[in-house]
Amino acid sequence: MRNTARLAAALGLTAVAVCGPLTGASVAAQGVSPTSLYAPSALVLTVGQGESAAVATPARAVTLNCAPTASGTHPAALQACAELRAVGGDFDALTTTMRGDVMCTREYAPVVVTIDGVWQGKRVSYERTFANACVKSAYGTSVFEF
Repeated sequence: MRNTARLAAALGLTAVAVCGPLTGASVAAQGVSPTSLYAPSALVLTVGQGESAAVATPARAVTLNCAPTASGTHPAALQACAELRAVGGDFDALTTTMRGDVMCTREYAPVVVTIDGVWQGKRVSYERTFANACVKSAYGTSVFEF
């Protein structure tokens, strides 16, 4: 039941992020200039305990909007958007290099991060499982720190 609620919340926020900008298309068709020149970038990020999103217990969800300015409930929206822009929206590129000053235990307590929404006008869906919360934080990216 918890996964159903998480999925419903993520789909609802994604629908608002995706369909909200589409309402402007009917206005533009009537001869009114568009309200924005930016492709939408609106994401819903979740983190939870478990090996995959299908079995994870969601612990937290945030929104991240990056166009035209950084906003949302993400605690470091400005920095997270800058990091995503720097890698062209490639979420895997954010987790290629671990910080050298972090020592994590070999404890296996999987943490899964999911990202769903729109990045620069294209639908995106991402899931990444980390061995534990320390490993997730060791990459030093603010995108996954919420």
